[in-house]
Amino acid sequence: MLLIDCPHCGPRNETEFHYGGQAHVAYPEDPHALDDRGWAEYLFYRDNPKGMFAERWQHGGGCRKWFNALRDTHTYEFEATYPAGQSRPDAGAIPASTDGGSL
Repeated sequence: MLLIDCPHCGPRNETEFHYGGQAHVAYPEDPHALDDRGWAEYLFYRDNPKGMFAERWQHGGGCRKWFNALRDTHTYEFEATYPAGQSRPDAGAIPASTDGGSL
């Protein structure tokens, strides 16, 4: 069983959570200026690194709040969780994957 540390409720079973994609994706500065390709890139194109990755999660079986997490996509280990709206923890403080992953 994997425990995910909800920043609002504490550690809970992974079955209570829902994955929400890449974190910190900024809304387009001028959405009216985007063409179809620009909208497609904003909506569907995401990073897919092997290593540390910032993700959005929702605690659906608990407080139902969204939060962000830093997770190693190679080992599936969660390095940090933090409330939505807060900036990502210092990348230098979190070690990258040793087999080629990037931050």
